[in-house]
Amino acid sequence: MKTADDILLIGNPRLNEVSIPVLESELPEINNWVNDLHSAMEDIRKKYHFGRGIAAPQLGIMKRLVYVNLDKPYVIINPKIVYKSKEMFELWDDCMSFPNLLVKVNRHKSIKFVYYNEHWELKEWIAENDLAELFQHEFDHLDGILATARAIDNTSFKWRTL
Repeated sequence: MKTADDILLIGNPRLNEVSIPVLESELPEINNWVNDLHSAMEDIRKKYHFGRGIAAPQLGIMKRLVYVNLDKPYVIINPKIVYKSKEMFELWDDCMSFPNLLVKVNRHKSIKFVYYNEHWELKEWIAENDLAELFQHEFDHLDGILATARAIDNTSFKWRTL
C-alpha cells in the first residue's frame, strides 16, 4: 500500500518525464496501479486536507494513467484533450508533489477529452471550471509538466496554511 511518502516530490527528475501510453495488454496491472494511487491520495487527504486526483507518474509509474475520486472513483487511461475553450480563468493550484506550496496559474475554463476506462471502453468527458482545471493539472503530469512551470509570474507562489 502506497502512502504520501511514496509520492515523488518537486525536484525529482522523473516528474519531468513524458509518460508512455498504457497498452490494452496491461489491463491486468491497472487495478494494482489504481489501488496504489488511491491509497497515496487518501493519505494526502488525511495529512493535508486536499486531493481529488493523482497521476501515475507521481508514484513513479510512467504511464498515461490518472485516478480521480469525485462523487465516485474514475480511472482515466491515455487521455487526449480534443477541445480547450478560449476562455481562461485564474486560480491557486495545489499539487501532491509539493503539498505545502500553492501556485497561481491560468487554465482553460472548459475542456473536452477522450480516454479509456478500466474496462478499455472509449469514453468522452466535457469538464468545466474546477473539474476542467483538475484534469488539465493531472494531464500535465503525464507530459512531465508541473504547475510551477505554468505560474503566471514570479509572484505566483505562496505557502499553504493548514
